[in-house]
Amino acid sequence: WLCGVESMPRDKFTNFLANKEGLKSSIEIMNQWLDNQQYYKQSYPYIVIGPLREEQYDYLRTVTFFVNPDQLSLLMTGAEYKNAGIYDHNVITKFGSGCSQLAALFDDLDSPKAIIGATDIAMRQYLPPDILALTVTKPMFEQLCGLDENSFLYKPFWKVLRKAREEHK
Repeated sequence: WLCGVESMPRDKFTNFLANKEGLKSSIEIMNQWLDNQQYYKQSYPYIVIGPLREEQYDYLRTVTFFVNPDQLSLLMTGAEYKNAGIYDHNVITKFGSGCSQLAALFDDLDSPKAIIGATDIAMRQYLPPDILALTVTKPMFEQLCGLDENSFLYKPFWKVLRKAREEHK
């Protein structure tokens, strides 16, 4: 789902996803879901999925953090820190394949947004059971990097949680 490349005919694909993998209750519902999904439209001829490198920063679209539940809570709090999020939520979760959760499920990569990922059960076997992902757009990554001493990072809730986890080791 990264670039709209179809590796098999649509009818075989929907049959595979609905009937063989059981991801939707019918081929019709799978087709409806696919009709309403956007694929990632790349801006450059190559897609690099790997470590963040300073020399590639200008091309950055998203950053993925692999996190435990406490770290996910921390990053979600950070994602809301500078955003009202009343009608336009900054942290979302959507059904989709692991690769779609890297970029395709964002409505706007130029807005500060985050998506909870690593929820694709087909790929969960490759991760430790207590790890999920949070993928953020470049503007959200910059907001997270800008958290300062006035933020929750330096306040009691995070300190108390870290201490509680240390005590339970």
